[in-house]
Amino acid sequence: MKKLPVLGIIGFFCVLFSLSVIPPALVSLWYGDGEANHFALSFVVIFVLGLALWLPARGRLSDFKRRDGFIIVTLFWVVLSLLSAIPLALSPHFNFVDAFFEAVSGFTTTGATVIIGLDQLPPSILFYRGELQWLGGMGLIVLAVAMMPVLGIGGMQLYKAEAPGPMKEDKLKPRLAQTARTLWLIYTGLTLACALSYWFAGMNLFDAIVHSFATISTGGFSTHDASFGFFNSPLIDAIGIVFMLAGGINFAVHYYALAGFTLRPYWRDTEVRAFLVIIVVAVVVIAFVLWLLGTYEHPYDAMINSVFEVVSVITSTGFGTADFSSWPSFLPVMLIFMSFIGGCGGSTAGGIKVSRVLLLLKYGTREIHYLIHPHARRPLRIGKQIMSHRVNEAISGFFSVYVVTFALLTLVMMAAGLDQVSAFAAIATCMNNLGPGLGEVAVTFSSVSDFGKMIGSLAMLLGRLEIFTMLVMLTPAFWHD
Repeated sequence: MKKLPVLGIIGFFCVLFSLSVIPPALVSLWYGDGEANHFALSFVVIFVLGLALWLPARGRLSDFKRRDGFIIVTLFWVVLSLLSAIPLALSPHFNFVDAFFEAVSGFTTTGATVIIGLDQLPPSILFYRGELQWLGGMGLIVLAVAMMPVLGIGGMQLYKAEAPGPMKEDKLKPRLAQTARTLWLIYTGLTLACALSYWFAGMNLFDAIVHSFATISTGGFSTHDASFGFFNSPLIDAIGIVFMLAGGINFAVHYYALAGFTLRPYWRDTEVRAFLVIIVVAVVVIAFVLWLLGTYEHPYDAMINSVFEVVSVITSTGFGTADFSSWPSFLPVMLIFMSFIGGCGGSTAGGIKVSRVLLLLKYGTREIHYLIHPHARRPLRIGKQIMSHRVNEAISGFFSVYVVTFALLTLVMMAAGLDQVSAFAAIATCMNNLGPGLGEVAVTFSSVSDFGKMIGSLAMLLGRLEIFTMLVMLTPAFWHD
């Protein structure tokens, strides 16, 4: 491992991240909420620490090996989660554990919170929470990769370790920096369109900006305890649904749609098509059950609430027009199970990803076929693309490790004091980067012990980095030259 260059690039990320503390400081000054000094001090600490790590390595940075990429990405998320907690920890509204949990939840776009009383929180902190989700959504590393040519650094290994989804070799542009810049242009454009849509639909400008951050990043931090229910506007709900879907779809598909000025890539893409079909089926089932059991008297109310909640959950956003944990029968558990599916690969959504689920199902049906025709040869495909044996093994391995990790963390969360349902939901919502859960964590993690919150923070980081990026460093072989 190149220790000095690795620390140097972490320092570069810290310097870059320190700039993100400036906007909430300006918001604090504008509203006079008393948090400006905390953000100013945080900027100085993060910036100076970043310089201290970067300057000794300046001029010695070079292309990183695959192992260095995993180390940098893991350190990036852990170190920047700690640093992003500083402004919150300095505020009288948080202790350190709560500040760290909130920062990790924001940065990983989970949306779980320890806060009760969002409507009374200082505007600058509300803005900062939303900004953290927006930066974490596409990943600061992808932004940094776009700037690597300025430093003379190749970023492919960082991109492979950071990018979500099972097929990480695909690039939109021949050069990786061009790919990163293209992704961020699309991401920023969608955020701007979302904010303007919210504003024109009736949100005030502050709410529109913060909710656009949390919508496109599929993060779900709101400025109100009632989330989208606060606005009581079908138009705002509809805008939220459209842009949550945009955040949950592979950004490469957005690129091809924009480049060709056509909607055809969305339907031609097998993963997106499956994603939309799952949503439609779930909406029909949930709306029918809600209406049948009398939760909503009018079918329209059952339909609009089910559409919003299904899209919010499967994209791992976590916004709400209703408290789905109080819905009758099997519906709350069904929605939690949907969060395991998640959005498309290459999106900001969490979960296992639709492409992996599709391949697992195809793998299962192929094995059944082999029982009947043991000498047949039947390759796995997504659309017209034949999956290599290596991809099949990687997806099977990911699912196995995911299930084992989930089970172990659920047991640990039960040891932290939660009942079985709450522990299951807490780890599900954290690992799938969803936010709301069931039982004790249906709305907030405020009642969870400090130990439980740290376990939840670990689960959020594992989910955001898709487990292997962190776990690979626990193997002795990783550290052998």
